[in-house]
Amino acid sequence: MPTAAPERPAELPGEKAGSARAGRSFALPRGLGRTAARISALTVCQGALMVGLGLLITGPARGVWPLSVEDDVNKGFEHARTGTLTTMSYLGSEAGDTLTVIAVTVLVCAGLILIPRLPMWRQAAFLAVAVALQSLVFLVITESVDRHRPEVDRLDPSPPTSSYTSGHTGAATALYGGLAVLALTRLRGPWRRIVGGLLLLVPVVVAVARLYRGMHHPTDVMGGLANGSLSLLIVGRALFTDGTVTAPVETSPAPSAASAGAAVAPGRGRTAVIFNPTVTGEADCEALRKVLERHGHRAPVFIETTAEDPGTGQTAAAVRDGAQLVVVCGGDGTLRASADALAGSGVPLALVPCGTGNLLARNLGLPLSPTAALDAALRGAPRPIDLGRIEGDGLTATHFAAMSGAGLDAAIMEHTDDRAKSVLGWPAYVLAGVGALRTPRMRLTVRLDDAPALHRTARMVLIGNVGTVQGGTTLLPNARPDDGRLDLLILDPRGVGGWMRALTTLLRGGAKATHRPSAVDTVTAQDGDGSGVPVEFFSFRRAELAFGDAQSRELDGDPVTPGRLLTAEVRPGALTVLLPTGGA
Repeated sequence: MPTAAPERPAELPGEKAGSARAGRSFALPRGLGRTAARISALTVCQGALMVGLGLLITGPARGVWPLSVEDDVNKGFEHARTGTLTTMSYLGSEAGDTLTVIAVTVLVCAGLILIPRLPMWRQAAFLAVAVALQSLVFLVITESVDRHRPEVDRLDPSPPTSSYTSGHTGAATALYGGLAVLALTRLRGPWRRIVGGLLLLVPVVVAVARLYRGMHHPTDVMGGLANGSLSLLIVGRALFTDGTVTAPVETSPAPSAASAGAAVAPGRGRTAVIFNPTVTGEADCEALRKVLERHGHRAPVFIETTAEDPGTGQTAAAVRDGAQLVVVCGGDGTLRASADALAGSGVPLALVPCGTGNLLARNLGLPLSPTAALDAALRGAPRPIDLGRIEGDGLTATHFAAMSGAGLDAAIMEHTDDRAKSVLGWPAYVLAGVGALRTPRMRLTVRLDDAPALHRTARMVLIGNVGTVQGGTTLLPNARPDDGRLDLLILDPRGVGGWMRALTTLLRGGAKATHRPSAVDTVTAQDGDGSGVPVEFFSFRRAELAFGDAQSRELDGDPVTPGRLLTAEVRPGALTVLLPTGGA
């Protein structure tokens, strides 16, 4: 899941917490009412679904297999009891006890708010609301569905609630499942999956313990697992995915005249670090802070991106607040969002590649190690590079820094799983490409600058400010990020032979052309024997692409709304980037 919104940036070193808070006024996040209404409506549906299943289990389906053999399962657990297993089951059951769940929830939420440099309000709300809603639905279920507990020797006192659903299991699912989500999205390194897997195992242990102790039927604990999971899904989607709740990006209070000299190095100005928390952990931020301070950029302000605002709003706010340098830590999507806000501002950007693709960083010759890239940039000099400005039906005008496209490449982006990217890196795109090869051929009309319209069929069209992608493959051999032009690739292979010839051409670094084709001087890439291959290259300043049907589209690796139109034009020198000598 996406991560939380930043409620405040990091404090300046030496700044008192009290004075920092005094300069801020509290404001509720925007969209809170709509999100609460959505969660409430879905929770009502959840309760109705769980009650309906309970009435079905205790009514028409009670004699149907496998419900008809549930008593045998409970008796099997009773006959398997031993002293050791009984002790272990007690510990497992206690993990889902009401007092345990409340205590762990309160402690974790307090820790999420008080311990990190940037309080994780959204994560804390996600966990607390999911646990609370699960409990609320559980109470509604037990009042609506009357089911007796199993007819076995029960090891715990029987509470006055119905056997359906298991409250222990539901609470454990909401709590430990929520913690697993936070662990998988916030932790880094191999421990992330180990911790997440162990946390996901806890609700299963609680469910088995409740069966062993004779407190519930199998369908009761299954209902508890479903109830807790639905609460997590509803709250997680509302807070992390839908993007309805947006917290305004806050800025640190302006330092007084007396402290300004101590807070900012002479001539350096204020430094803002915009970072994507899904790929940049606290240890990474601390390492980057040390590099900045070593180069004289003291007291940098670190600001998280969010799922609903991947960097544009945060960067714009930093520039309004007087930032003289913006450091962007993330992948191509984070860079694109920040570049959109910086376009034409003249404020230099230092790029720190932390994502999967990092296409612009690769093409600019930056190291792919975050600290090495930042150190190299700060040792370099500002250089203007181009941006592409793009818009279309259902696509608001924005900028891209590396590549944009439609068809096959966009379908690959749509089918690439985020978990696969985190595990495999850029090879995850290759795996997704296998499934996307069935993307149908499209018909399109291309108008480049003042040249006559071209009518083509294609599997993919790619507009590039740079030419090289992951693995060192060059798709646009003549693309340069500072030449005042954009490049276009039209790929239209037919059959196995066509694909082989197209791939051979691309792996050789494009067509063996000795000149760069422009909008009015276009060529088809040539194979070794001079025969045409299904790859075309163009260069332009403005392009209008009209597709016969709505196509998948992407901007710098991020899928956007499908559509039938794309208009792209170059903005020469729109972005100022700190680059080492010899970069780009």
